[in-house]
Amino acid sequence: MTNATSRHGLHRLARAVGKVTRTAFGRQGFAEARVLTDWPAIVGPDLAADCLPESLSANGVLRIRVAGGRALELQHLEPQLLDRIATFFGYRAVQRISLVQGPLPPRSDPALPKLRALDANEETALAADLETTADPGLRRALDRLGRAVLARQPPPAARGRADDDETS
Repeated sequence: MTNATSRHGLHRLARAVGKVTRTAFGRQGFAEARVLTDWPAIVGPDLAADCLPESLSANGVLRIRVAGGRALELQHLEPQLLDRIATFFGYRAVQRISLVQGPLPPRSDPALPKLRALDANEETALAADLETTADPGLRRALDRLGRAVLARQPPPAARGRADDDETS
């Protein structure tokens, strides 16, 4: 069995995705699709929040849309960006950067789930569990974690009904 295959000859998804998307991204002007898919990993999350690659031509010109005042900063960072991209790919995939100043598309950050309030019994049990934790910072962190875990579960009354349904 090789690294590329698993049991029954199935291929890893990561390897297949690049092959499948290469044609689609190529039509959109991305000779190297990973510039788009891995942009935050290449330039870092702070910079990736204010710029987005639009196209990468076959002759190595990367066109980047930049929000607001970051264009000047990005212009000064061009040598470092070219080095980061080359380091990421292992070769000089981008020869030059072309900046286009303008608004970025709205981000689609996943919304955090709404957490329910804990009932009195859950509050008491959580406090009892944390009672022996001496470090106040650790106790606060464990309290937040415990509340988040408990609040994602159904309320105890609903859990009790579900258990009753299973036993009947």
